[in-house]
Amino acid sequence: MNIPTFHQADSAADQALQLDQQTCFALYSTTLALNKAYRQLLAPLKLTYPQYLVMLVLWQQDGLTVSAIGARLYLDSATLTPLLKRLAQQGYLIRQRAEQDERQVQVYLTEAGQALRHVALGIPPQVVKRSQLSLEQLQQLKAQLEQLRDGLLQPVP
Repeated sequence: MNIPTFHQADSAADQALQLDQQTCFALYSTTLALNKAYRQLLAPLKLTYPQYLVMLVLWQQDGLTVSAIGARLYLDSATLTPLLKRLAQQGYLIRQRAEQDERQVQVYLTEAGQALRHVALGIPPQVVKRSQLSLEQLQQLKAQLEQLRDGLLQPVP
């Protein structure tokens, strides 16, 4: 049986297809590592990373609509609704129809959800420590990632 062998890239075009040359792979593998770190840090809070993101949004501004939370997190309601239901089952938030427009659902933190914020205050410093980067380096990286995201979301000319 002949097994194909792969040779080193012959050209710049071939180099462009090398896994280690891919920005997307660097982002993907970093996201996996970051999610693993958050999974460990969030386990005592009994939150998944997406649930933590929802809580971050609500700790910043309580009483948002489901669509406003989704817009903030770049999530559609089909993805967000199960997260919100689970957080409600855990006693961290309540969902209720808006008085002004019953088609909209507003989300409010419960006392338990508000209290969880104090426990979560220790998570960002632990992430910074695990990253082995300075706070300044992380802020620069965050700004570059936001610029990349925003560029990728723009329509192709």
